[in-house]
Amino acid sequence: MSQAVQATRSKVTGDLYAEVQTFYARQMRRVDALDIEGFADTFTDDGVVVHANGERAQGRERMIAGMRANLPRYRDIAVRHWFDHLLIETDPADEDTLRVSYYTLVTQTDREGKVSFQPTFTVDDVLVRRDGELLTRSRVIHRDTPVELPAP
Repeated sequence: MSQAVQATRSKVTGDLYAEVQTFYARQMRRVDALDIEGFADTFTDDGVVVHANGERAQGRERMIAGMRANLPRYRDIAVRHWFDHLLIETDPADEDTLRVSYYTLVTQTDREGKVSFQPTFTVDDVLVRRDGELLTRSRVIHRDTPVELPAP
């Protein structure tokens, strides 16, 4: 099922937009470098990731264990996560909470330089500010599927 497009109800400053983009750049560089613990540290202690296949990892320890189990599939490839089209919405009830929706593309490059593309996803995150830093409280990953054509 395709994800519905949701309009952003609140405007954000350029500074906040840049802060969120910088947060993701740092977070994804950690995961792409296979810095599992560093990546997990970008989540709250009780943070949760719900993968497109329904698999759920809650808490940093479960995230780390799941990522460690998947390390063999990254042998001899360079992985890059590309995020774009960020929609950022502030929470009117809590200024330290942001809802962010974005598209992601994952590339894998082998030792010969051949690049392959993984399926695309739409991701919905809840970011929270703790001690002045952004952390991910929740991430829900949706595999993209074709949009149903409207009836003629």
